[in-house]
This record gives sequence, C-alpha cells and structure tokens, in this order.
Amino acid sequence: MNKSLVVPLQEGFEALNLIPPIRRAVDEENYRIPTPIQTQAIPHLLQSRDLLGCAQTGTGKTAAFALPILQRLAESRTAPVAKVARALILAPTRELAIQIDESFRVYGRYLKITRALVYGGVRPRQQIRALSRGVDVLVATPGRLLDLLQQGCLRLDKVEIFVLDEADRMLDMGFLPDIRKIHSAIPSDRQSMLFSATLAKEIRHLTQTFLKDPVQVSVSPPSSTVEKIEQRILFVDRENKKALLESILQGEGTERVLVFTRTKHGANQVAKSLNRIRVQTEAIHGNKSQPARLLALDKFRSGKVRVLVATDIASRGLDVDGITHVINYELPKEAESYVHRIGRTARAGTEGVAISFCDAGERPYLRKIEREINRVVTVDNAHPFHSPTIAAQGGRRNGGKGTRAKTNGGKSRVSFSGKGSASSRRLNPRAGNPAGRRTTFRTRSSRFR
Repeated sequence: MNKSLVVPLQEGFEALNLIPPIRRAVDEENYRIPTPIQTQAIPHLLQSRDLLGCAQTGTGKTAAFALPILQRLAESRTAPVAKVARALILAPTRELAIQIDESFRVYGRYLKITRALVYGGVRPRQQIRALSRGVDVLVATPGRLLDLLQQGCLRLDKVEIFVLDEADRMLDMGFLPDIRKIHSAIPSDRQSMLFSATLAKEIRHLTQTFLKDPVQVSVSPPSSTVEKIEQRILFVDRENKKALLESILQGEGTERVLVFTRTKHGANQVAKSLNRIRVQTEAIHGNKSQPARLLALDKFRSGKVRVLVATDIASRGLDVDGITHVINYELPKEAESYVHRIGRTARAGTEGVAISFCDAGERPYLRKIEREINRVVTVDNAHPFHSPTIAAQGGRRNGGKGTRAKTNGGKSRVSFSGKGSASSRRLNPRAGNPAGRRTTFRTRSSRFR
C-alpha cells in the first residue's frame, strides 16, 4: 500500500479531498473523523484503484466505498442510458441492500445522482420502471438482479464500478454461481471492490478472478469480535430458556434488545411468548414478506417494540442505533455467525452487552466459537436458572457467583429475582438456588449515539 495516500486518523474528512457537496452531506451526518477503513480506502478508490477490504459491518465500510463512487460519478457525469447502471453494488440480503441504498441517498443528497434498488420478495414492476430510465447507482441482491437481466430489463455491459459486499456471506448463502454469471456480464475494464469480514481461501480465489492489482486494506483481524462488547455465557437447561429470557428482560438497562434463534419457527415462538407477557416484540426471518420485515425493523428502530427476535438473516446488514443487548437464545452452528450477531451492538464506538444461552446440546458450538474468537467467554452462574451439570461438561470453570464486569459508573444492571414474575419463580431444580433468593447479573453500561 502507498502509505502517502493514507490520511492520518486525527485528520477530518476535509483531508480526504472529497468534493464540497459530499463533504456537506457528511458534515450534516455529524461525521467528523473518518474511521480506519475510510482513511485507508478512500484515497486509493479516488484514484480508481481496485480494492480488497477486510472489514466487518459497523466499521464505516459502506461510506468507505460509497463516497468515492459518488465523487467519481459526479465528476464524470453522463446522460442516462436506458436499462444501464454505471455502478453496481451486490449485497447478500435485502436488509443490507436497503441500507446501502439509503447510504447512497444520504451521502449523495446534494448531487444529481440517480439510484435504483433491486431485491426479491416484492413485485418487480417498480424496479423495472426505475431501471428503464437508466441509473447511476444500482444496489441489488444477486437473485433478483439475474432475473431482471435474463428478462432483458437490465444491461450490465456499461458498468464502470463493481462492488461485491459481504463476499464471505455471499459464499455461505450459495450465491457463487449467480455471482459468476453477473461477473461475466460486466465489462473487464472497470473499477472493482470486494469487501469481506474474513479472507478465507475461497475469498482469495475470488479476488484473483474479480480484481486487478488490488490495494488491500484491513482494519481488524479476520472474524475478531468488537472489544467493547461485554460477552457472557449462561448455562441453562433448554426448557428454562424462555423463563431466563423473561428474567433478563425484566431487568434494568435492557432498552433495545436483539434476540437470535437458529430457526424461523423458534423466532416466532419466542416472540409469541414475550408478547404474551406484554413485552412488545416483533420477529424477522426469511418466511416473512419484505413489507412485514421492513415494518418490524421500523418498529424496532423507532422504539415501538423493545425486542426484535431474528434468525441469522439479521446477523449482518442490520444497522440499528442503540441496541443495548444482543441475546443468543440459541447459539449458532457456525462460529463466524456469532461474531456477526454480537456485532449488532457496540456500533460506532458505543458499548454493548452480548449474552448467550448454552444448553447441553450446544456445548460443541460454544467450543467452536471460543476457538474462533480466541478467548474463553466469561461464565455467569449468578442467575436463577444456572445449570451446574452443563457448566461442568468439558471442564469449564464457572465465572463465580458475584462476578462483575467493569462498568461505566455501574449504571446499567440486570437483576434476576426469585420474587418476580411466575417465570422468575420457576427455578431450575438442579441450580441449588432456593426460591426467593435474590441474585444479580450486572452488565457494562451502554452509551447511545
């Protein structure tokens, strides 16, 4: 990498040589100091270099590629051509595609840049109409993009800039054949960018195919967890998970909570049980229609619902400010999914809490997660549903009763009480914790943007 192109972290966005309309939009979003990936990537992208970026969501990655794309399109303005897009950004999920499109809208508000958003799950009529006029920026998911391409509603032979975002997630979801078809339809003379949270062998092979002499930037070790997240593991019998979740949500500080399950049915059941005890909750998963998913996200963002229960469809691409807690109601089978799940909190420099439930059948998943993140997750046994039997499997050492994380003034606290609701009184008979005995689970406080 040419170090002379990298802007020092203490410098503001004015040092990135962005044009005034973009700087104005960035300033109105209260962006003052570029993130590490922005300082490393933007100068090279402004020089039309190809780029391989290793970065997780929440690092400012979208702005790192959106700002230079907008600048290049604005500086080489051309008349729109029917069914043609100048810049193509591929994203693995509808949620991420929507957020990327919104970022282009916000950053390009003072530019005459046209956009289109293409994804499945909705009728294509409006998308086809938008493409018919030609656009500067097209954000799309692979499946719907290929459908429209095969129907003759879109041409990719004039694409000038190509971005493959969340490449590792694309491969995990089986999109590689679609990506190769799309790649074969775009011109070889273009600027390309590939972003991934990991740089596995498959990603590096993809890089050799898609990129030409790329600059590589990396802002964190592959699959590293956010340091400001307070991570806890709670050993619990499976039949006590719902009661444990209810107990946590009764505590202080759980203001905006994202709960993950492995299955769509599990997400529905957890949401239903929480609504039954008047905890306003929505569920989001692949069986929900796109309008229903967007409505659930809007309610969660606005605070109309306090809890959102999701499958791994939301482990990447979901960008909601102020998520205080991520709760893994069920541990994921893939260790990398854990990293992305907990990364929904502690975003943009804030702090957050990640609480994971582990039953007897999930011990192998926990071992894989700890190998992936290269650390032992702290055990919290000071809760009324603690299972010593599960904790003892594999020789795990308990965190010890009364174990407390470092706090910011000790303001945020989640208490478990045997004197609370009926669910709180259904104590695990093996826990050795008599009814009525009060224990406390303390968490690190969360700051809000």
